[in-house]
Amino acid sequence: MEQRHRQRRRGSNRRYGASSTDPQSGLIHQVDAEPEQQVIPTSSISTDPLSHLAYIRNTMESASVFTSVPGIGQVVIGLTALMAAYIASLVTFPQESQSWLLVWMCEAILALSIGAFTMQQKAKRGGQSLFTGVGKKVLMNLMPALFVGAMLTVLLHHLDMNTPIPAMWLMLYGIAVISGGAFSVGIVPVMGISFVILGAMTAWMPAAWTNWSMALGFGGLHILFGVIIAKRHGG
Repeated sequence: MEQRHRQRRRGSNRRYGASSTDPQSGLIHQVDAEPEQQVIPTSSISTDPLSHLAYIRNTMESASVFTSVPGIGQVVIGLTALMAAYIASLVTFPQESQSWLLVWMCEAILALSIGAFTMQQKAKRGGQSLFTGVGKKVLMNLMPALFVGAMLTVLLHHLDMNTPIPAMWLMLYGIAVISGGAFSVGIVPVMGISFVILGAMTAWMPAAWTNWSMALGFGGLHILFGVIIAKRHGG
């Protein structure tokens, strides 16, 4: 019996801590074996919930908006378009439409190359991709109108109906920019609307004013909106 009592007392000592006897009073004092660890409530170290919500909202907006439209690239494209407009003005449109179209087709290839390169570089710096996510959506919305413009150009030139081509280019390019700009910064659709309006006006202008419209659209509008994009959203 005494042995069982000792074992029970040892178990209680292990459970509640060691015991010590005061030599003067003869009383037994309980000593804790392990001090309890102080737990810091998580609420005291957490930040403001509103800041978390703002961070989540900004992250979602940045993931759904394509911010890699190259402002400097647009300016360079505008400058090359002004040069193309000057060269195209040296021939008579639409009488010498083949030479006129050759100048602007070369400019189109050059502009697409500049735009693709500068957009890729800016997307790389911003951690975005042109072939996944929102970048893919932008390209998918840009391409149909540009493809239709190329096909109609071949058809109209084959039918010797070259006069409507400049207005068609301006309007279809504007539609492409509006469509792609739906996933980009707000200034991009505004640029597209400007091209559509200019194209509609060009459709009713005399053919002698064609080069001026092309210079104003592909040259002036690109430079104007390129500067705005570069200042507001980086180069």
